[in-house]
Amino acid sequence: MSQKGKLQESHRTDAALAVYTNHLHVAYETNVILHGLDIEIPTGQCVAITGSNGSGKSTFVKSLMGSAPVTDGEIEIFGKNPKSKGLFTSGKVDWDRIGYVPQRPSAPSPVSSTAREVVRSGLLGPKRPWHTPGSKQLTEAALTQVGLLHRADTPVQVLSGGQHQRIRIARALVRDPDLFIADEPLAGIDRHSQEKLADIIGSLKEQGKTILLVLHELGPIEPHIDRVINLASGHVTYDGPVQDTDEVQPGGFSPKLGHTDPHHHCGDHND
Repeated sequence: MSQKGKLQESHRTDAALAVYTNHLHVAYETNVILHGLDIEIPTGQCVAITGSNGSGKSTFVKSLMGSAPVTDGEIEIFGKNPKSKGLFTSGKVDWDRIGYVPQRPSAPSPVSSTAREVVRSGLLGPKRPWHTPGSKQLTEAALTQVGLLHRADTPVQVLSGGQHQRIRIARALVRDPDLFIADEPLAGIDRHSQEKLADIIGSLKEQGKTILLVLHELGPIEPHIDRVINLASGHVTYDGPVQDTDEVQPGGFSPKLGHTDPHHHCGDHND
């Protein structure tokens, strides 16, 4: 199949869709970031969103979470429309079904919290301002899932970058979500920690979760990826299986190899 024939290829199946966008546009004032994205992600699929800096990867995820300014088009998560509302405001989407790991902050938090406290905070929300019975057990189960129960009472400030990332993942998993979204989960951590995260992704996949990952390159997660959607300048330039990603046009971005176009320049906030 030609590369052109693979662009915006429909993946609609008899399975319910976890994520659906139709003609999705996102713009910050006059700066259009996403240009008419049509994306369908069936439940149970593990998808990597790839692309160079400024391609719109993070903006796409933020649009799903209701924190990016959608100017045109439709978004549905499990058949419900978030209507561009924030993660912690009321809406039609059942946010308990979504676990979200945003990009890791560059500066550490000045607040001293233990790993247990950080993970347990993932059970709170506007309709659940205090901990309910069973929250301790759920927290310990999530810490066990990421292999850090033995670090439960350790201040997160003293954890390694990889351990800190796993704690943030545990916070997203503590509600046992059906859709797991992570923005650059491999960034800034060593190979050993990346392999630990790959094991977590593999476990989620075995449980039948829908997984959406923003990645610069696939790394050790590659064996678990069902599908790659590559973005460039807010457009889909590839949508297909991992084994075909080397067919991306020369000079563009290869999700498998992590090559970027040296002539592409965009602001950091676009990514």
